[in-house]
Amino acid sequence: MAHETPPHWDRSMRRRLREGEAAALAELYDRFAPLAYQTAQRVLDDEAATGEVTREVFALIWESPRDFDPDRGPMRSWIAQAAHRLAVERLRGGPGAEGASPAEQDRLIRAVSTAARADYIAAAMPAPLREALELTWSQRQNYREMARRLGITEAEARRRLRLGLQLLSSAARYSPDEAGPRRPGHSGQEHA
Repeated sequence: MAHETPPHWDRSMRRRLREGEAAALAELYDRFAPLAYQTAQRVLDDEAATGEVTREVFALIWESPRDFDPDRGPMRSWIAQAAHRLAVERLRGGPGAEGASPAEQDRLIRAVSTAARADYIAAAMPAPLREALELTWSQRQNYREMARRLGITEAEARRRLRLGLQLLSSAARYSPDEAGPRRPGHSGQEHA
């Protein structure tokens, strides 16, 4: 999994990309291609389409490095949002979409988007919260067992679980149409 990068790294990367440095794109691809691929795969569940979306994300970055604004968030988040948005766009117009009613398409996109967002939230949350959720979910430990294993109080174990679950619950409130990275030519302004 791609790790969070410090703000100065993101700013330097944007500058290098704006200057047309191919090595910067290669470095960015090495670091974040798995993230873009995994994000798109959660939406598409199609290896060929997932690979195409991953390539589109990095083509977008290369063509329009100014679209990324380090003051609005880290490069990692921007790439994940771009991959998700491009995958949803592909899903809307892809095979199988023609036979589905608009309501069925919207339902499918909402379900896939919610699952992908929950995965991303879990991966991006602070390590103590993620570890607490992993211990209770995958290892079937209750909060007392988790507290002993982590060497924390039971109250702290309950707090970590509560905060982790609150973050995950925000995935259901996510809309695939909410503002995110834009393709070249998009102003970023939505209908009034």
